[in-house]
Amino acid sequence: QVQLVESGGGLVQAGGSLRLSCAASGRTFNSYTMGWFRQAPGKEREFVAAITWNGGDTYYTDSVKGRFTISRDNAKNTVYLQMNTLKPEDTAVYYCAAKTVFGSGWYLYSRPPSYGYWGQGTQVTVSS
Repeated sequence: QVQLVESGGGLVQAGGSLRLSCAASGRTFNSYTMGWFRQAPGKEREFVAAITWNGGDTYYTDSVKGRFTISRDNAKNTVYLQMNTLKPEDTAVYYCAAKTVFGSGWYLYSRPPSYGYWGQGTQVTVSS
């Protein structure tokens, strides 16, 4: 069992930065690939980024490449999402999740059903 708690969301102007944190409970945190997803009003939840258990591989959706960076600190049971050059279209509730479906590769990392543990979400609002 893994419990996830996000923090760091807020209101920021376009071009600004935020860093989201996701604190995990449970001693097996470092065995999970972790992902960040987001959901805007009226839209489906979409993949943002993922990082493998040891931080060796990272994956990003095209719209955030070069602007967002996912990282993790297994000693602190925490995964981060550094978001720079924010745009109004980045406005959404951001969720972190722990991947529970076995296997690797973009297809599994980017699909919400691959993740069995989810946080409650944190709101990010980017004003123009």
